[in-house]
Amino acid sequence: MLKFFSFGSGSSGNCYLLFSPTDALLIDAGVGVRTLKKQFSMYGLSMSKIHHILITHDHADHVKSVGSLSRELHVPVYATKEVHRGINNNYCVRLKIDGADAKNIEKNKTIQLGDFQVTPFYVPHDSNDNVGFFITYDDVKFCLMTDVGHVTDEMKELIGRANYLVIEANHDVEMLLGGNYPYYLKQRISGAEGHLSNTDCAQALVENATPSLRQVWLCHLSEENNHPELARITVEHTLRQHGIIVGVDFKLDVLKRNNPTGPFELI
Repeated sequence: MLKFFSFGSGSSGNCYLLFSPTDALLIDAGVGVRTLKKQFSMYGLSMSKIHHILITHDHADHVKSVGSLSRELHVPVYATKEVHRGINNNYCVRLKIDGADAKNIEKNKTIQLGDFQVTPFYVPHDSNDNVGFFITYDDVKFCLMTDVGHVTDEMKELIGRANYLVIEANHDVEMLLGGNYPYYLKQRISGAEGHLSNTDCAQALVENATPSLRQVWLCHLSEENNHPELARITVEHTLRQHGIIVGVDFKLDVLKRNNPTGPFELI
């Protein structure tokens, strides 16, 4: 039985766990170590099962605890060379990854990490580099794509192959444009290397979801420019307009920004 857990999904900190009875992958490490320990204990999880850490990109809300976690758990961290360079230069990462535990990965090259086959793929975002992960465990195909400026053709193909999908629904366009953010920040967020809106997320699902898809989680919602129920309604309504019924064709959940969500069983 494979399970998925989110320990935070938003600008305050991102961290996800994918775990089998014998193995576990941690994806991103933007939540504090003390908080993670408390949450693991609360849900009866063991941090000793984490054998690998995957990192999408080098922004602080995804990496601020990565060095501390890696050193405490004695586990390697897998990221592209550019992301590792960004982590080393990020002042928010106070304790850096030990050199021997900094493992380089390459986009579109599959690696075996314990029970999991992991394929990183390019995701456009204004960081040093950014990847999503397509992960296979037995016959289960899990895909995560966050901090998405726009959906590439490669990402569309991976959505079509996934059984379980974590995808960004960062902002409502009207809330963003009508909000208090300065103009340059609005442009950055809505740009081709910024963040994915609710409507663009919905459209990506409309165009690329297949009968293989069983569950979708909306991630990395903005606190200022979105709301969980608004994101859900926007995506559900757009899907329904195209004959896709949430709860019938696949499940849809919204990951909490600052609290755990899960666990979810991936059958």
